[in-house]
Amino acid sequence: MSVRLAEIRTTPLSVDEVLGAVSDPSYGGVAVFLGTVRNDDHGRAVVSLDYSAHPSATDVLRRVVEGVAAQSPGAALAAVHRVGELAIGDVAVVVGAAAAHRGEALSAARLLIDTIKAEVPLWKRQTFVDGEQEWVGACE
Repeated sequence: MSVRLAEIRTTPLSVDEVLGAVSDPSYGGVAVFLGTVRNDDHGRAVVSLDYSAHPSATDVLRRVVEGVAAQSPGAALAAVHRVGELAIGDVAVVVGAAAAHRGEALSAARLLIDTIKAEVPLWKRQTFVDGEQEWVGACE
């Protein structure tokens, strides 16, 4: 099991940091997933997002990454999620997985982002162009 990085931050995220965290000359497959703020949700124009985290979110994120690592032997994993006010196009989450082969890396990355979304206590408040706001649970 190899957890290289698991953090929640208020500052912009770096893809290069995640790639560097999982990089290893013995790995032939590296998968990276970026979750970005889109300008539309279910046909409504979004102007910004504000992510909030429960005080336990960093600990839960680390446990999630460790759990995925236990299910992905030989993979190196990294995940960083941003909180605070984000603009359209900003990176909200970066997940990286590296393994000996591409299939293992891709599977680990997908399992990691899906589990983060399902289990880490993060919420987003979307602000729409008309000024209305909506809370969405579990970092959709």
